[in-house]
Amino acid sequence: MKHSLQTAFKLWIGITLLVIASVIAIYLRNGTEGLNLFIQQWPLSNLVVTLEATVYTWFCAGAILYMLANDKVNAGNVFFVAGFFIVILLYLNILRERFRYGDYQYYLEAATALMNNQPLPDTYLYLPLWATILQYIVPLGDQGMLAILWTVNIIMLGLFYILLVRVLERYGYSNRFAVTVTVLFMLVNTPLHRSLGYVQVNLITLVLVMAGMLLFRKNDFASALMLALAVHLKTSPAALVLAFLLERNWKWIAWFALTFIVIALIPVALEGVGPYFDYLTNIGILTRITDTNFHDTSFDSFFRFFNPFLGIGIETTRLITMAIKGLLGIATLYVMAQNVRGHAFVDEKAASPILLNAIPSLFIVMTLTSPIVWDHHGIFTTLSFLLLLKCISSPAAWTWFGFAYFLEFILPSFDFFPWSFGRLIAPIIVLVLMGLVSSKREESHFFGAANAWFERLPI
Repeated sequence: MKHSLQTAFKLWIGITLLVIASVIAIYLRNGTEGLNLFIQQWPLSNLVVTLEATVYTWFCAGAILYMLANDKVNAGNVFFVAGFFIVILLYLNILRERFRYGDYQYYLEAATALMNNQPLPDTYLYLPLWATILQYIVPLGDQGMLAILWTVNIIMLGLFYILLVRVLERYGYSNRFAVTVTVLFMLVNTPLHRSLGYVQVNLITLVLVMAGMLLFRKNDFASALMLALAVHLKTSPAALVLAFLLERNWKWIAWFALTFIVIALIPVALEGVGPYFDYLTNIGILTRITDTNFHDTSFDSFFRFFNPFLGIGIETTRLITMAIKGLLGIATLYVMAQNVRGHAFVDEKAASPILLNAIPSLFIVMTLTSPIVWDHHGIFTTLSFLLLLKCISSPAAWTWFGFAYFLEFILPSFDFFPWSFGRLIAPIIVLVLMGLVSSKREESHFFGAANAWFERLPI
């Protein structure tokens, strides 16, 4: 068997080299026109994405053959390796079928504006770092930027899988149970689909946050740098800093302050302070929106829907929204304190117990207090949902959890009021469940049994 796999891998190498050589020979002889004779663009396909998906899938096949031929897969990692390739190959096929991508064009417009010394367009709602970086690939054009950002998202998908498994292990999941939960979570996941489909920065941000969690107290500089980068990419992860501060790791706090300032100065050094004022202007424009978008599942969008029917002024709606968000913030702080005091997710013997018990609830407030909450933002509630599997026991709690999970991750994106706002309700249900389990220190029967069962599998 091993000899056959080694032969198959050598054959894969031979075919790969032959394809590369043939492409080079055709290009040198006939240029781009020669290559076009061998490539057809289907009407509903993006040729760049099709080629990338095909190449990456082919190299995944080579990686699998290499690992099998060289005994890199064993009983200790077979679940992890199999899960990784299942997820990657599935999404390569799903994303290859798209012919339109969305938000990267906003990034392109912002990067182009900076390159031309123009203000950031009002469609760009992030701190200037991302646009500052991307301006250097603007000369590659629309398709060039799409190709690079599409590849970055595939890399982040792989890192998201790896880091989510590791984070769940930090919370007491066995490796195989963590892999199983992660794979099932990623296979059917509307926010994840839409984050990838719009070439969004969500996965980059969440990968940085999880890396910061895993590196905390192991490498405080790297941990602080990861979170500082996350905040500069998306702003909303600033809410998570509180969980790190509660650990009173002064070295980490100093590194975070320093790295955050240094990163902030990079756009200033290259573009001046203007992009930061543009960012503040664009955020201010969000507060003046008067209509509702059913894909925007924020409190702001929800309450604006009632203005024409009830004759409520927009200023009154804004005050109501601010009050609701304030109450959510207070409720989150209360639940967070209860989770930390009751060791809801990890006991006091765990590494960084305050951080690990405090951060799940903060993901909720991070998501719901934003002025715009698109349906793909639900990916930020990943840990808030998955960690409840460790705690809930009663049939009622499981029913509410299942309902919330269905609303957030399973239900497709659509445009019907009020059902679109299920993604506003779902995180609130999870926050309530976190509050109810906060005083419970023991693991649920389901979690203990599942952990043990997967470890006993004779594979």
